Amino acid sequence: MSERDVAPGGAAPYPLGLRLHRRRVVVVGGGAVATRRVPALLDAGADVLLVAPELTPALRAHVDAGRLRWEARRFAPADLDGAWLVQVAVDDPAAAASVSAAAVERRIFCVRADDREAATAWTPAVTRHGPVTVAVLGGGDPRRAMTVRDAVRDLLAARSGSLPTDPAAAGRSRPGGRVALVGAGPGDPELITVKGLRLLTEAEVVVADRLVPGLLLDELRADVELVDASKIPYGPARTQEEINRIIVDRALAGRFVVRLKGGDPYVFGRGGEELLACAAAGVPVTVVPGVTSAVAVPAVAGVPVTHRAVAHEFTVVSGHVAPDSPDSLVRWEALAALRGTLVILMGLKNLAAIAATLLAHGRPGRTPVAVVQEGTTGAQRTIRSTLDTVAADVTAAGLRPPAVVVVGDVVNALTAGA
Repeated sequence: MSERDVAPGGAAPYPLGLRLHRRRVVVVGGGAVATRRVPALLDAGADVLLVAPELTPALRAHVDAGRLRWEARRFAPADLDGAWLVQVAVDDPAAAASVSAAAVERRIFCVRADDREAATAWTPAVTRHGPVTVAVLGGGDPRRAMTVRDAVRDLLAARSGSLPTDPAAAGRSRPGGRVALVGAGPGDPELITVKGLRLLTEAEVVVADRLVPGLLLDELRADVELVDASKIPYGPARTQEEINRIIVDRALAGRFVVRLKGGDPYVFGRGGEELLACAAAGVPVTVVPGVTSAVAVPAVAGVPVTHRAVAHEFTVVSGHVAPDSPDSLVRWEALAALRGTLVILMGLKNLAAIAATLLAHGRPGRTPVAVVQEGTTGAQRTIRSTLDTVAADVTAAGLRPPAVVVVGDVVNALTAGA
């Protein structure tokens, strides 16, 4: 969808949907703008080359997961060889102009975050509703495009009966000076709650974790401040105290802050610490629960965490601390004695030790186990195993975090036709 946008020289842009699957797209820059733009390119199946001396933690996570290739240096014209599209996400006009010049020489369309008038292509404001993608150009005015986009999104959702809101209110901000802790769900951007999505459209500042669905960030208004609070497991991270400070400072400055967290804010998400920090500063907080991966990820992999005549209970534990560590708060010997389902989050690194501990305390070696990597996303992978072999099977399959481990007879409940 497009208004009649007027480009330099009075010519209207030609709206077009690019099919980028397995086609090279170059992104120059590794900051907040690139963080917002890369997920949509990956979702389109593009072969993304990222050129930047440094990256945000969220972009680095994409690199580590093998979703894109990173050249840790400044741009060189040869980077565009074989490319179909280039996105310039740097704020240095001279550097951006050099990329544009190289793109023009090669007849490659170039999107520029710093100067729309100097670009040969524009990125529209986008909303996705199932198989429908709506893209809005606003005549060079990002606010107008976002407002129209939000109105269309609400109309589409209301038509399906899922969001009966007033389209005239789309994009209308409420007074700032407050915080919302919003659970973004397990990975699929459509699994965020209706309330969470509405608050996200009203946000002036978004503080986002690594596990937040990237396409939600792609739909933020252009004027929203995006703070990358990514915590890459066992790697570089902002301290929780710094995250708390950022949230509180922005709110005390009169802005509406959405703290966007993967899954649910309180399920191993430190949302409680952030709420306490806001309360101590006198900042009002709204908590929006999210769909937790502990239940959703097994479900999409065909594993119900409970099932009649199979399991009448399920227990969710964190596996980020090894069972024999003095820091562990989990009574693994008690879990081994349970008959129900055990769901382990953040446990891939310690899976061998966890399995050995459960076996040592009496859980049978033949107990079915499922491990689901990046559940609810296009990168989802699932292996089924048993407790005595699962650690070796995960290593052989090359599974990596984030992953959910499910231990119990429910793993085979549906495949066995129970």
